Amino acid sequence: MDSIDHDLAVGPPPIPLTILTGFLGAGKTTLLNRILNGDHGLKVAVLVNDFGAINIDAELVVGVESDVISLANGCVCCTIRDDLVETVMKTINRPEQPEYILLEASGVAEPAGIAMTFNNPGLRERIRLDSILCVVDAEQIFAVPELMELKIFQMACADMVILNKVDLVDRDQIGGIKAWLDSRFHRYRLIEATRAEVPLPVLLSVGRFDPAQLGAGAHSGESRCTDPNCRHDHHRHDHSRAFSTWSYETDRPLSLAALREAASRLPANIYRAKGVIFTADAPEHRAVLQVVGKRVDISLADEWGERTARTQIVAIGAAGVIDGETLCAMFEQCVLMPS
Repeated sequence: MDSIDHDLAVGPPPIPLTILTGFLGAGKTTLLNRILNGDHGLKVAVLVNDFGAINIDAELVVGVESDVISLANGCVCCTIRDDLVETVMKTINRPEQPEYILLEASGVAEPAGIAMTFNNPGLRERIRLDSILCVVDAEQIFAVPELMELKIFQMACADMVILNKVDLVDRDQIGGIKAWLDSRFHRYRLIEATRAEVPLPVLLSVGRFDPAQLGAGAHSGESRCTDPNCRHDHHRHDHSRAFSTWSYETDRPLSLAALREAASRLPANIYRAKGVIFTADAPEHRAVLQVVGKRVDISLADEWGERTARTQIVAIGAAGVIDGETLCAMFEQCVLMPS
């Protein structure tokens, strides 16, 4: 699911978009509300492709105008009634342009068609498909067997699967679900969650979650790499028992082709990676790396200017299983050695 870089042309960054998919009752709206109410400081546009209106906690709503709802944290929300492309273009052309778009698909929708819409060359300059997240109800995953094919297809299209409501089942049942998934999917990303509690750095790729801020203030983990350019950190916050971070830095230029290949081969226990890249391909400009599950996107940003050209990459993964030395070796192979 690698994203095309459009010849790495420099221009205004496209607005990232995340598609939330998953069967009826899996917890998509709960996850959506957590993002909307999260501490990210973003203006988020929410599009709901469903049979009814979005279920947003009443205390978040500060005003209603037709099918557009203004939220306390700067979000706008509407139910898609027109053509998808037309609705998206109207949304991003609003006077107060959103910085992120969340699209909640219907519980019986197949997300592939929605994703293909945003891979249209005419939209790529304005919209970047950031990720497809599939929410799965751990307690009800095998319910409604006549629609199991649809559920499997939703998971197959996703960059990450969020196994929600794990508090309602025991570890043996979770083990059975993972074994069932292992028999059907290859190198899928799975995150366990209760009440859709997933850290925002895993869900979003913009806002405050840039590599320098993620790496700053973190504490040493148990798998530190010995390479001086590599640092493995354990991110201590409310989710520290479930997630950890690892970071890599170097002032040597990287090959973008090698970087793209390395990012596409990241282990399945790495949920998200993000980086500002010093590249030999365009050394005067910062390159931006975004990895969400199986999706890899590399684009050029502004010039380095007075800033020191330096690569910083942060990866977020499951706690206690990040192999810092292996990751360090993967990115070291991207360094362009002087001829």
